[in-house]
Amino acid sequence: MTAALTLTLAGAAQASAADVNNAKNAGFESGLTGWSCSAGSGAAVSSPVHGGAAALKATPAGQDNARCSQTVAVKPNSTYSLGAWVQGGYAYLGVTGTGTTDVSTWTPDSSSWKQLTTTFTTGSTTTSVTVYTHGWYGQAAYYADDVSVHGPDGGGGGDPTPTVPSAPAGLTVSGTTSSSVSLAWNAVPGSTGYHVYRAGTKVTSVTGTSATVTGLAASTSYGFQVTAVNAAGESVKSATVTGTTTPGGDTGGGALPRHAVTGYWQNFNNGAAVQRISDVPAQYDIIAVAFADATTTPGAVTFTLDSAGLNGYTVDQFKADVRAKQNAGKKVIVSVGGERGSVSVNDSASAANFANSVYALMQTYGFDGVDIDLENGIDATYMSQALRSLSAKAGPSMILTMAPQTIDMQSTSNGYFRTALNVKDILTVVNMQYYNSGSMLGCDGKVYAQGSVDFLTALACIQLEGGLSPSQVGLGVPASTRGAGSGYVSPSVVNNALDCLTKGVNCGSFKPSKTYPALRGAMTWSTNWDATAGNAWSSTVGPHVHALP
Repeated sequence: MTAALTLTLAGAAQASAADVNNAKNAGFESGLTGWSCSAGSGAAVSSPVHGGAAALKATPAGQDNARCSQTVAVKPNSTYSLGAWVQGGYAYLGVTGTGTTDVSTWTPDSSSWKQLTTTFTTGSTTTSVTVYTHGWYGQAAYYADDVSVHGPDGGGGGDPTPTVPSAPAGLTVSGTTSSSVSLAWNAVPGSTGYHVYRAGTKVTSVTGTSATVTGLAASTSYGFQVTAVNAAGESVKSATVTGTTTPGGDTGGGALPRHAVTGYWQNFNNGAAVQRISDVPAQYDIIAVAFADATTTPGAVTFTLDSAGLNGYTVDQFKADVRAKQNAGKKVIVSVGGERGSVSVNDSASAANFANSVYALMQTYGFDGVDIDLENGIDATYMSQALRSLSAKAGPSMILTMAPQTIDMQSTSNGYFRTALNVKDILTVVNMQYYNSGSMLGCDGKVYAQGSVDFLTALACIQLEGGLSPSQVGLGVPASTRGAGSGYVSPSVVNNALDCLTKGVNCGSFKPSKTYPALRGAMTWSTNWDATAGNAWSSTVGPHVHALP
């Protein structure tokens, strides 16, 4: 990737009281009004936002780099400061038509809001310029917000001067652990960020509408308030809410062994061996029941046992088998999504519906938790909110697993990765699917083909270096050649990858810079395909996982 860029950081004229932001709809509060995006690549979204209630999301595709631009009125022979807040994939900010030297600046992908700034000077006859943002080919979508073209009034008008925002409403406790309290509140129009206070003392600042306050004592009540801020100042404090931490000892992983094996159990007959829960081999520590399905209520899910497809397996038998597995020290969770599953959690209402419906399934069937296997995109803000709400209902022993595709974990800016990091304190394990993906980048920047030990180790390294704990990383692979369209590796290759990551032996050409003895283990799709192949996967990988250091 190459780009000829000129970045000017000095030489701007001193700001004066007459300077204004000449950009219109700078925060995308009015959708894309005043903006033009190439190939229909842009849209105004409600999350994530840097300020106000909206931001730009633009997605590069094919030969289009998702360029969004606006014509801005300026004065000749004047100096302007150009700025924007960006997040997500590679993001560029620039200006053309200055009559002097056109400038631009950029940043690689970022998991949090980052400000881009530069300056430009107009020519003697320049009365308008074109300000633009764009991404980069083959990279993830980028977000932009609060664009500014600050300098002498060009006469074209701009957004109103901000006023001090009102106090946030709707402050609630969305989750607790023994050492943290998670909060959520409603967005305040015109705000660019929020301050969180505990007992009157500011403890953190965020740009979104949620925050987790850590470092708290177990079994203790705390009072919290939130304020909204922008360039004009800080609001008065919100109403106080009280959050009480749970007793000590919760780990987010229940009583799982240090190294665990996860297997998906098929609630349908697709040609693999039909099983009851009681048929699943004892090598599996977590059994993910696939799948819960979406309902007509946004965010809500339901589960219906396919008794007909499972040779008359009844709900009562299913529940009894779940209890028997749990009595044997195993965990049985419900998986949401799958290849054809589409559950949309993209606002506070759908987040609440998700948490309430999953918790209802846990109560009905005795599930120990939930697996997130959504392959059609994920909203990090609201899925995180949903999972924290579910955790608050279910308690500290809830099992929370995820099974993202490889592309979803290539960068910490991707929604899945961001969600995993957002809920790291209640997350059990991420079993990324190392299959059906072709070639991907490893943590060393090299491309590796699926179906090899290097593919498993170099891609796991991205998660291990990107902020997940080793105990939260598992290797997800097919149980047999029939279990996936591509990417199958033999059980011996899985064991070599586990040895490479935990002990630094049996590696391929890629060798991690350090070892991760606490790596959680491995996952497979599915226990049914494993049974079809004589349980060759679990009988080989299972004992190896349980014998890791």
